[in-house]
Amino acid sequence: MLLEKRSIVVTGAGSGIGRAIALAAADRGAHLVLIGRRLAALQETAELLPADTRFHLVAADIASAPGRADIVNACRRHGIDILINNAGVVASGLLSGLKDEDLVHIVMTNVAAPIALTRDLVPLLKLSDRPRIVNIGSVFGDIGHPYFAAYCASKFALRGFSDAMRRELAADSIGVTYAAPRATRTPAADGFHDLVAPFAMKLDDPAVVAARIIKGIEAEASIIYPGGPERLFIWLQRLFPAVIDHVLGEKSRRVQSLLETRRAA
Repeated sequence: MLLEKRSIVVTGAGSGIGRAIALAAADRGAHLVLIGRRLAALQETAELLPADTRFHLVAADIASAPGRADIVNACRRHGIDILINNAGVVASGLLSGLKDEDLVHIVMTNVAAPIALTRDLVPLLKLSDRPRIVNIGSVFGDIGHPYFAAYCASKFALRGFSDAMRRELAADSIGVTYAAPRATRTPAADGFHDLVAPFAMKLDDPAVVAARIIKGIEAEASIIYPGGPERLFIWLQRLFPAVIDHVLGEKSRRVQSLLETRRAA
């Protein structure tokens, strides 16, 4: 699939992976509808686009019905061929440290909002030639990781939603891609900085992640996973989950001891 002159809607386009996807798509000659809660952040993304890029900015909260209505209206005016559900939040730490409002925010932003936005935009996607929905999940949507329980739950849900919609929309010839990056060097990663070294996490550059996603979209791939050890871990999780239980359980015990020592110091 060539992306030139295709209208691509990107949520969470004001920073991180969303911004990187917007830049990579613009390099392919795509037309962009960039969505984000803060207009100033979207304008910063727009300033980085090639001068000849056709784009439209929509400051809207996808977790609200009025925000989604604004997005639908913008897509009616500017078209939509590909919807990239990228906006999301990361919550880390022990589950006992999360309040009810934190859980609601995670589920609403990472699960309910992309489901609702997809529902609202499917009628417009049906008007496109070779339309596609791309849901940005996480490797943590396959591997339940300690200290990220609520986040993992939201990404597991998004992966299940992607599978279901791929089958449901087959009759309408709407493709569905689920992309699962590993940890990425974005502002959201600042929130779990203390866990990066203890869990030996490797943070990818957003541009590298975006390039992999754009390549997968062009290939009309159903799933996009990183290479390297994460892909092996995913297969181990599916075939021999006890192995992952042991490895991450041991790491979790060491991390908990380390964090308790730090707090006591």
